[in-house]
Formats: sequence, structure tokens, C-alpha cells
Amino acid sequence: MASIRFQYIFDPLCGWCYASSPALAALTQEWPAQLDLLPSGMFSGAGARPMSADWAAYAWSNDQRIATATGEVFSDAYHDQVLLDGSTPFDSTAINLALTAVRQISSELEPTLLRHLQLARYVAGRNTSSAQVVAEVTAAALNDAGHAVEATQLSQRLETDSTLAQQTDARIRSTRQLMSRLGIRGVPQLLAEVDGKLHTIPSTALYQGRDVLLNELHTRFSGALG
Repeated sequence: MASIRFQYIFDPLCGWCYASSPALAALTQEWPAQLDLLPSGMFSGAGARPMSADWAAYAWSNDQRIATATGEVFSDAYHDQVLLDGSTPFDSTAINLALTAVRQISSELEPTLLRHLQLARYVAGRNTSSAQVVAEVTAAALNDAGHAVEATQLSQRLETDSTLAQQTDARIRSTRQLMSRLGIRGVPQLLAEVDGKLHTIPSTALYQGRDVLLNELHTRFSGALG
């Protein structure tokens, strides 16, 4: 049987990445030890931006288009409490840091945490550009998984831990190098590495739920998947 690994390129504040989360959950369930999350940094660092009225309107319009196409929920609470909160920038840094921290505990927890943070933002209306909010959601998810974490301490780590910041930056640099090499410009993007050869999975397979993605993978890589 051939060997296979999956690489999922994303940004936590990308609406289309949120829309692909049911498909990502299928990968997490079927091949948890063969899935790597690769943060692109699209909306962190130089990609972060103030939450201006113009940007909020643009984001909401795009989100409504995604909701129509995929059925994912972008709630009024998200619109009112996140997009209209001009005090917090549109910045995925805190989530990227939290995902790196969780990866050091278990890489298999990382996709689950990403989903928790996406639901906290887009459904519950919590502003996940805030390190405090990210720490609270992350601590709750880790405690549910049997890992004792205190939210206040985690929030401080997200804001001040230079080693964690360096590790997160290194992940993003590595992802961007891969994207540049493969000519990938947008996210989300799923890659399948079969016996060392990378294959790009059409993004349309990520937006139609679990069964569509699994059918796509089994059709293309039946020998590797068994």
C-alpha cells in the first residue's frame, strides 16, 4: 500500500476555510495521524488590518456569498460583535499562536481547536482576534480533552511568549515557501502527498461536505487509502 499524508493550507479568519471545516473534520476522523495543518499567515503580520467600516462591509458581503454557496452559518452576533467591533483588528495572529501551542501537545487536537475557534467567531460572535478570547476558547477545548490549562496564563503566553511566536512564524514561513513553490495563491488548499509526490485537491471538493471530499480522495487515491 502506498503512503499518504494530507496538508491543509488555511488562515483561521478565512471565510472559505470556515466553510471547508466539515470536510476537514472528515480528514481528522479518517486520517488523524496523517494530517498536517499549515497556517498561511494570510491575515496575520503584514496581512492583518484594522477593522474599518469598509472592510467589515466587504467581509460581511463575502460571508453571505459563502453562506449561500455552502450553508455554513455566519450569525448576526458575528456581524454585530465582531465585524462592527472597530477596537480589535482583523488579525489571525492569536489563533495561529494558539494552534501552534496546541500542536505541541498533540497535532491531532489542532483541527478540532480550529473548528472550535471558527464556531466561536462565526456563530457565537466572539472576537477571535483577541488573545483573551482565543485563550478562553482554547483552554475550554483542551480541558474537555483532558489537558489542564488555565485561560489567563494561556492568554499571557499568547501575548508575550517569544519562543512560541518564533515557532509560529517559522510554520508560516514554511507554508508560504510551499505555496510559492507550487504556485498556490489562495486558501484553503488541500494537498495529498502520495509516496512523496504532491497532488493538489480541487478546492470545490472542500466546500460540499464530508462525503464529496471522501469520494474525491478515494477515487483518486484508492490504492493509497486502502
